[in-house]
Amino acid sequence: MTNIKEIAQCAGVSVSTVSRVLNDHPYVSPDKRKSVLEAINRLNYTRNINAIHLSKGKTNLIGVIIPFNNHPYYGAIVNGITKQANAIGCHIVIFQTNYDREKEIQAFNMLQMKQLDGIIVCSRISEMKILLNYQKYGPIILCEDTAQAEFSSISIDHYAAFSCALEYVIAKGYKKIGYSLGRKKSRNSSHRTKAFNDIMSKHQLINNKEWLFEGSYHIKDGEQLFQEWNSMMDKPEAIIITNDDTAAGFILTAKKSGIRVPEDVAILGFNNDSLGEMLDITTISLPLEWIGKMAVDLFENPEEVKHVKLDYALIKRKTV
Repeated sequence: MTNIKEIAQCAGVSVSTVSRVLNDHPYVSPDKRKSVLEAINRLNYTRNINAIHLSKGKTNLIGVIIPFNNHPYYGAIVNGITKQANAIGCHIVIFQTNYDREKEIQAFNMLQMKQLDGIIVCSRISEMKILLNYQKYGPIILCEDTAQAEFSSISIDHYAAFSCALEYVIAKGYKKIGYSLGRKKSRNSSHRTKAFNDIMSKHQLINNKEWLFEGSYHIKDGEQLFQEWNSMMDKPEAIIITNDDTAAGFILTAKKSGIRVPEDVAILGFNNDSLGEMLDITTISLPLEWIGKMAVDLFENPEEVKHVKLDYALIKRKTV
């Protein structure tokens, strides 16, 4: 491969002059700049971008760990990350893990090898002790509510948001209430489950464990959720569903089966995405794009560990 010394010899200039031209330094005479550029073209020189990044100690790349790339929740967060990363001159590298621990560790290994400047974790399966092993290699930002002090985080209070949803459903007169989750073991799900248990106990309402549905991520999962609900002898009369996509799948399948929403079963979703708006789904609006934007802000300021919580809002529509 051609090197800077060879370009200097070909152009009849010093190595430092070639370096200044390559780095777009203003203090180079037009004639020397022209000679260097002609030599670069003649020798078919290509800069080793990895070496440049290594010398500067920066790649301008941010790793983003997500479980799925076709989910509106994570899509909205990534959209926010991308916009803010572009604004500061960075690019993102997506790691879709499907909650595979080894794939998450691959991303952290790239941080260790200086192939990334930092990592934003949208959702994870790796234990906190694994993340701590990589803390010294660069900023790791968590998009979840965590009970730790080592990493900056940006999140929504899912306990409060779910409590708000459940209190609204109860206030509307529903007593037999179920709910769905994506992954029972995720931190957000644990907050929602605790809120459900606390609020149902407070109002002395039946907490039927059979009315907890798991695996609700996509619109097709809503179809499956409806089939499970419809096959029950003792059905909940209202369901708080993980997200608007799954809620939409439930509502559309119910309509095909002659089941009316909210007359036969009330539905409340989460996220307030475009599908929820189109179908008039009562929902909890979550500022997901802002989570992504603020995660990049935290990445830019790694010196101080911060835990930021964003607000939510109840959107009253026609399904409760």
